[in-house]
Amino acid sequence: MSTATFAPAPPEKFTIVQPDSTYSGAPIRPLSKGLPKTTQSLCPECSALIEARIREDRGRVVMEKSCPEHGAFRDVLSSDVRLYLKMEEWSFGDGRGVTNPIVVDAKRCPQDCGLCSMHTSHSGLANLDLTNRCNLTCPVCFANANVAGYVYEPSLDQVRGMLQSLRDEKPVSGRIVQFSGGEPTVYPQFLEALRAAKELGFSHIQVATNGIRFAEPEFAQQAKEAGLHTLYLQFDGVTDDVYLRTRGRRLAELKFRAIENVRNAGMKICFVPTIVKGVNDHQVGDILRVAIENIDVVSAISYQPVAFTGRIARAELESKRFTLADFAHAVERQTGICDPYEDWFPLACVTPFSKLLSALRGELTTHLSCHPQCSLGTYLFVSRSGEAVPVTRFADIGAMLCEMDALSRKVERQRVKLFSKINAWNVLRKHFHEDRAPEGLTFNKFLQTLQGLMDKEYGRGKAEQDGFTFKTLMVAGMHFMDHYNYDVERVKRCVIHYAAPDGRIYPFCAYNGGPTFRERIEKQYSTPLAVEELV
Repeated sequence: MSTATFAPAPPEKFTIVQPDSTYSGAPIRPLSKGLPKTTQSLCPECSALIEARIREDRGRVVMEKSCPEHGAFRDVLSSDVRLYLKMEEWSFGDGRGVTNPIVVDAKRCPQDCGLCSMHTSHSGLANLDLTNRCNLTCPVCFANANVAGYVYEPSLDQVRGMLQSLRDEKPVSGRIVQFSGGEPTVYPQFLEALRAAKELGFSHIQVATNGIRFAEPEFAQQAKEAGLHTLYLQFDGVTDDVYLRTRGRRLAELKFRAIENVRNAGMKICFVPTIVKGVNDHQVGDILRVAIENIDVVSAISYQPVAFTGRIARAELESKRFTLADFAHAVERQTGICDPYEDWFPLACVTPFSKLLSALRGELTTHLSCHPQCSLGTYLFVSRSGEAVPVTRFADIGAMLCEMDALSRKVERQRVKLFSKINAWNVLRKHFHEDRAPEGLTFNKFLQTLQGLMDKEYGRGKAEQDGFTFKTLMVAGMHFMDHYNYDVERVKRCVIHYAAPDGRIYPFCAYNGGPTFRERIEKQYSTPLAVEELV
């Protein structure tokens, strides 16, 4: 069990600052906490907007809804009601979206999209699909030219336009871009796309890849020189029996070759396992151990429970549904590293940190103000001996976040940056317990590491090599939605977006699910698939 001492919920005196409206004046419905509650969802058959009820059922959290035409549907949102409710308690209020929405008179979510005046978040991570072609034919993939029957492959000029649309977001410009697909590395001008992102000033350039091209040392080095920082590496397991089921071929050895080449090129890797219950959920811990063993090159893991983008039988849905609570418990059972109730927080809990940085710098930074049920995560601090310690074991994270949130408002009011920079961080010292921290982690090193996590100038390159930061591994679960578990309140708060050739920017779960704008965009900007175009 953890020895963490933070309160299980924010203290009663803590006040959440919740905006009434977006920058465009659209009213914001505050997060509804507790159970039962209602929300807007979609019919899995016809995509009609329908009311859904979320309630507890035998220790789980379920969504129930009924379509007048297609009948009743039921899905499990969380296998653990206690963990579900904890995530809600660590939300620090919504954002206000963008000041320059493309759709200014939106009335319906998720149908009126692009980003619209109703959206409460700006882009935390932006995806840009370079192609729907791929050098694999994965059964679990939602983007596949071989199935679609057409090729979607924007020109380099269109790519530049999409990148510019992200940079043009206000009041916070898009700063992190991830090239995706299909398999983006088969795009004929992949390196040129990387260079374009670098020229436009993106601070972090990523690629979502199966790693096949990065098994070539020369390609990895070329990508690094073109501006690539991080691979979101498809990593479903550590043995070939898993890859045969999820990807249709043996890939384990290739993955480890890619890791070595990325290490030699001086880039970073985030493992991205797609988890299907009964297929590879037994290797959640093995994936984590491999990441710790390769902590010099692997900086994060983003476990992604599979989303069912097509129709699925109810029995199969129940047997394969893997929730974020399942993930948290699997980590504990298989590694013993993290306690499900003490060590996990929603991604949205980091907003106090970004608010404080914004106040100190006098300018807005990226706020990850997503819905608390979109994700959960923790940071492991990894010592030289390979011991991985959750940050909650030596820092009172809950109390620290609450104090950061209050400090950000105080600093902003005072506008005295000298006082802020000297004293603001030291106020947090009382929440750090060096006697429980990994060997070599002092309070100053802890603050430097936090700085490195938020500002890549200090988190990679020479600063990292010189030991400015402590080795950390972000371990997170990100559960994207499908028609069965769709919650419109989550879509409105999405921070992971897609740039499209039509000039619009779409939330992830509207682009790949729900209205599935992906299909509309790809068909509009596609050409028929010819046999010789198959990779």
